[in-house]
Amino acid sequence: MSSDEKKIHWTSHAKAKMRFYALSESRIKRIINYPDRIEEGIAFDTIALMKDISGTKKSQEIWTMIQKKNKKIIVISAWRYPGKTKPDNPLPRKILIEISEALLIKNNV
Repeated sequence: MSSDEKKIHWTSHAKAKMRFYALSESRIKRIINYPDRIEEGIAFDTIALMKDISGTKKSQEIWTMIQKKNKKIIVISAWRYPGKTKPDNPLPRKILIEISEALLIKNNV
């Protein structure tokens, strides 16, 4: 088991949505590590991460909702969105810096 697998917990809801939308664990991990946009989640204490996967014919986004708890990332949900969303409620700068630092530490280890 890699250290990544130990740090990420997948809820049954997230697994079901990933099956429904044909999303793999590696795709969701890529969104967590390299999001195009980060916003506050709609649920309490959650973060929503988005990756634009628009092709030449249709625009599409993949979203995942996570929660950080005790150095673990809990993947709560994942979904495909047909079209493009407008930036709505970006995360406060302090939290963006914290996430960036955590990703830098993880990538340097």
